[in-house]
Amino acid sequence: MDLKLQNKVIIVTGGARGIGKGIALVLAREGAIPVIVSRTESESIKTVTEIEAAGGTAFQVPANLTDPESCRTAVEAVVAQFGRIDGLVNNAGENDSVGLVDGTYESFMNSLHKNLVHYFLMAHYASPELIKAQGAILNISSKTADTGQGGTSGYAASNGGRNALTREWAVELLPHKVRVNAIVVAECWTPLYERWIQTVENPQEKLKSIEKHIPLGNRMTTTEEIANAAAFLLSPLSSHTTGQITYVDGGYVHLDRAI
Repeated sequence: MDLKLQNKVIIVTGGARGIGKGIALVLAREGAIPVIVSRTESESIKTVTEIEAAGGTAFQVPANLTDPESCRTAVEAVVAQFGRIDGLVNNAGENDSVGLVDGTYESFMNSLHKNLVHYFLMAHYASPELIKAQGAILNISSKTADTGQGGTSGYAASNGGRNALTREWAVELLPHKVRVNAIVVAECWTPLYERWIQTVENPQEKLKSIEKHIPLGNRMTTTEEIANAAAFLLSPLSSHTTGQITYVDGGYVHLDRAI
């Protein structure tokens, strides 16, 4: 299926690895130009090289997204390079285990900056170009906003904010025909997830215990499965879809995990 993304310039924050990289790869495969905005410049360059080796086009902008000025200059760099922005994928962040009992005011606020504030900043600075292009915003969110997890107040609050902003922006941008949607991720196999599972006792047993609670196939979601949904939601083929929070999670959040 042609998603009609040819030559669309789409920013992907945190696009150097994990889910962001998966989205960048699929967008490039569909003929779009993913622009990776990430603080890990060496990994961003590797991803751009991988895309170009496969015949695609990509670009990267190094940025510390916890710094508002860095968010602004990153967007300006994309406009300077391409003259437009057709889409924005807010993806960067991490489950940083800032809890209620052990966390502090400082660590909680840092978590919000790491996981939520830059979603607003990137959308704010990109909005003039997105309005010109009648483009799309896609926010990547997490199950923690719905299910809770324990010991991760900052991340859970950030994801609740991501979901709320998705619907708020969808309303605000209706007159400009800019669509805004979100994808909620539950258990997705990424390098970060793999590193985490190695820190627990009996990692293989722990992984099996997690997988058995994922209803569809009793397996982890892949980054490509997230990316395929992302590409569709960013594409003109989803032209009447906005304000939607879509769960690509094998039924983890909404189906009975005992089935």
